[in-house]
Formats: sequence, structure tokens, C-alpha cells
Amino acid sequence: MKARVHVMLKNGVLDPQGEAVRHALGAMGFDQVHGVRQGKVIDLELADGATEADVTKMCEKLLANTVIERYEIELI
Repeated sequence: MKARVHVMLKNGVLDPQGEAVRHALGAMGFDQVHGVRQGKVIDLELADGATEADVTKMCEKLLANTVIERYEIELI
């Protein structure tokens, strides 16, 4: 089984990397971009028998800082 985890900052949490990207795009002439939120994608290859609940535990313990980040699990 494979799982893909999308981790993003929660709404309301400042995103300095996203702001830097937005600023750089504006400097390149892409004035239509008004906001950027940057995150990460983690692909996991899991052993047979692993469950979505196992992936949730991984996210809660290591893959996401749940104080400031949200995550979504996609089984692929």
C-alpha cells in the first residue's frame, strides 16, 4: 500500500516561505498572484496490513506539527 500525506500550515499561521515565493513571482512580472501557501508532500510505501489509522498516528507523532499544521491522507 502507498499513502500520500499533504501537510500545510493552518489558516491564520504566517507562511514566510509562501510570502517569499509570492514576492519573487511578483518581481518576475506575475502580478496576478495575490497569495501563496507552501507545504510538503510525503509519499509512504507501507507494508501489507498497514492501515490509514497507522498513517494518522505517524502524522500525529512525527510528520506534521499539529499545533500549526493540518494534514490530509490520500491512499494511492
